[in-house]
This record gives sequence, structure tokens and C-alpha cells, in this order.
Amino acid sequence: MSTPSALSVSSTREHPVSGSGTGAKRTVPDAERSEEDRRVVRRRLGPGRRLPGAFWIGPVLVLALWSLGSATGFISPAILTAPWDVVSAARAQWTEHDLLGDVTASLRRSALGLAFGIAAGTVLAVVSGLSRLGESLIDGPIQIKRSIPTLALIPLFIAWFGIGEEMKIVTIGLISMIPIYVNTHNALRSIDGRYAELAETLDLGRVAFIRHVVLPGALPGFLLGLRFAVTSALLGLVVVEQYNATNGVGHMMSLAENYGQTDVIVVGLVLYGVFGFLADTAVRLVERKVLGWRRTLEG
Repeated sequence: MSTPSALSVSSTREHPVSGSGTGAKRTVPDAERSEEDRRVVRRRLGPGRRLPGAFWIGPVLVLALWSLGSATGFISPAILTAPWDVVSAARAQWTEHDLLGDVTASLRRSALGLAFGIAAGTVLAVVSGLSRLGESLIDGPIQIKRSIPTLALIPLFIAWFGIGEEMKIVTIGLISMIPIYVNTHNALRSIDGRYAELAETLDLGRVAFIRHVVLPGALPGFLLGLRFAVTSALLGLVVVEQYNATNGVGHMMSLAENYGQTDVIVVGLVLYGVFGFLADTAVRLVERKVLGWRRTLEG
């Protein structure tokens, strides 16, 4: 698939020429610069070289402070259970209860709701972003929906769908649909107008222009929306599993709340965090793969 960068005109920049006198410069086309030179420039002017294992520095520091506070008694067990007690609670939930079944049920709900939200948000964004008529029919209602918290619609969804799985999946789907729509629609409408002029010189038709320029150019916005949608789906999952759920991580946490089991509650929080981290990591890997043509400060 072509990308917007394929239609760009090679730019030129001035760079010093060694051995040609102080301050002497010559114009060097970007095409003549090696990828390593570009990478060096981005590192010099950007945030710097990526630190190995940098992501884990913050979580490990938090865990260390948590462990230290629990061991010294600074953090009361009534406020926050010690990390080793959380591990014991997780082991007990696995061996004595159906922790695997709860995790599977939660993942199923979030996956179905997220799939519904991605499909609906993408279709609506494409129709609205590529057509003035579609925008006039779709964008207004979506913007009104944005001002209404989806969780406030749960009583209405219960009246429509009951308190079963359908209500939970629809709620998660609507919550995750909004960031997909907003970011994809904005990306479609933010394509540089100069690409249209370049496409005209290449005699590209509208279908070819949309396929080779507009849709690839909107991918960064879609993937950004997907990252927000994943987080939104998990937030929705936490809430809907409080409504007549007979399984799931949220149901496990609700029972633990009734019995004052803070260690089990923390187990649920850790599981939600793991869900979000793995999903976000997967999206970032896809983003790095399909957007490899972009030059960013990431290197």
C-alpha cells in the first residue's frame, strides 16, 4: 500500500561541507542522506536515545516503595494489602476458586465490546470523513453522544436488553466507539491538501486517491483512537461487571468488597492493569509495524 510520503517531493537541506572552509555549506537532498544520519539528527534534537527497560523503572520503583511501606508498617494492611499477601490471595483464587473462568469471562466481554466499537466507529468515521452528506448525517449525533456519558445510559440499556451479556457488550462497544470515531474522522479530514494537488498531477482518480493516500494517512489517527478505545473498554468492563454478573474479574472484586478482602480487590486491579498493558502493547507493536514509513523522534 502506498503512503502519503510516496507522493512527497524530495526536499533539500543545507549541510556543512568538511574541508571547504569555515561556514561553507552545500545543499544536500534528503535522498542522499543515509538513514543513520537521519537517526542521529532525530536523537540529537529529540528526547534522546531510548533507555533499555525504561518502561519498567516506574513500576518497579512503585512496587519497591509499596513493599518497603508494608514491611515497615508505614502502610497499614487495612488500607493496602502487602504485595506478598496479594500474591497469596491470587494463588488462593486460582486453586480454591475459578480465577481462570473469571479472567476468561472478562476478556470475552471486553473483546466482543471492543470489536463492536471498532467496527462501528471505523465505518461511521469513514462515511463521515469522506462525504459531506455523511458528515451532516453522522457527525452531529456522534458529537451529541460524546456529551452524554455512556455509563449514564446503562439504565436505558437495561430496559432495552435486560441485565444479561447483551447490555454489557453494547455498553463497552459504545464507550470504545467514540475515541475510534473521533480520532479517525479527524485524521481523515486532516490530510494535507497538497497531496490532492500531487495526486492530480499523477492523474489519480478519487478511488485511487482514497486508497493510496487518504486511508494510509489516516492510520496514525485510527491507531491513536484504538489505544484510547482499549482503555475505554476496560473502564466500561469494570462498571458493567457490577450489574448482575455471575462471573468475571469485576464480580470477584464485588464479592471481595462485601467481605472486606482488600487483597482480592488488589488482585482484580492488577489483572485489569495487565489486561490494559498487554492490549496497549499489542496496538503499539501494530503501530510500529504498519507506520514504519513515518519519521518520528522515536527513531
